[in-house]
Amino acid sequence: MNALIEPPEPASLETVSCYYCGSEKYTHFTDAWEDLTGKPGTFHFVRCSDCGLVYQNPRIRLESIGRYYDDEYIAHRKKKDWGFMTPLYNWAMDKHDRQKARVVMAYKELTPDSCVLDIGCGAGTFLLKMDALYGSSVSGVDFKDLSALPGFDRIDFHNGVFCDQLLSPSSFDLVTMWHFLEHDYDPIRTLQKAGEVLKDDGILIIEVPRLDSLTFKLYRERWPGLQAPQHTVLYDKDMFLRTVERAGLSVIDYLPYGAFPAYFYLFAGFMFKRLKGKGLNLSKAVYPYFLGQLLLSPALMFEKKLNLAMQIAVCRRKK
Repeated sequence: MNALIEPPEPASLETVSCYYCGSEKYTHFTDAWEDLTGKPGTFHFVRCSDCGLVYQNPRIRLESIGRYYDDEYIAHRKKKDWGFMTPLYNWAMDKHDRQKARVVMAYKELTPDSCVLDIGCGAGTFLLKMDALYGSSVSGVDFKDLSALPGFDRIDFHNGVFCDQLLSPSSFDLVTMWHFLEHDYDPIRTLQKAGEVLKDDGILIIEVPRLDSLTFKLYRERWPGLQAPQHTVLYDKDMFLRTVERAGLSVIDYLPYGAFPAYFYLFAGFMFKRLKGKGLNLSKAVYPYFLGQLLLSPALMFEKKLNLAMQIAVCRRKK
């Protein structure tokens, strides 16, 4: 357990109404913990009594949440030396961006004249992949400033909350949110702004964990998709699509899988169940992670049909 961070003080918490319908009526859904790094605290998810959205309530105030996105939380993005496993790890990380690129190119052809925006860009590897593959102009927004990492000199980076950024309307051919929306504090407003910055023929691609999935049924309160307190909203398929539509976007396709490997949720959920809040040591976990992936590879060939963990909505701005 991380001894440098105390459980959240009451003053750092705030009660919120439903992000979808504004109702203040809810029932308890589940408790959750910061299982990835083992920071202390118990966090509560509730289900709206009126629309059914599951969200964290109370949540950490925006000005206090930054401490939960420390170097320990993002260690997997920054570490480069994994011993003899380094080549395999680098291949796996690059494969993640290649999978994103495959999703993108099924719906949008990019060229050197294209403009791409990644909201919640993190270490920027997806944007660098778009630059390398297609020569597109790439921009990123993230609450956490990782711009000192290699390659950010090729990214138009904006640090802070997405809705606070000064971005020109109708300026992007592609906007992506790879596991961002479940972190967001005002998802409908965020989606509306994403629609505003899209060109008329632009595409928005959103990937989030899927609440009505096999891994949630397996792990429940230790499901990696909870990841409290960073994740503020949990989406089943119905509420995911309803939220996107409510923000004024048209869903042109829905994928019951993601670019992010569902196997990570299978592995991490199993470990979270065993560790019970002690935190996952990534340096030690990397070896059993790849061994387990090898053993489960026959089943993972059917990932797109098994509803394991992820979902993607491909959207346009309503005309």
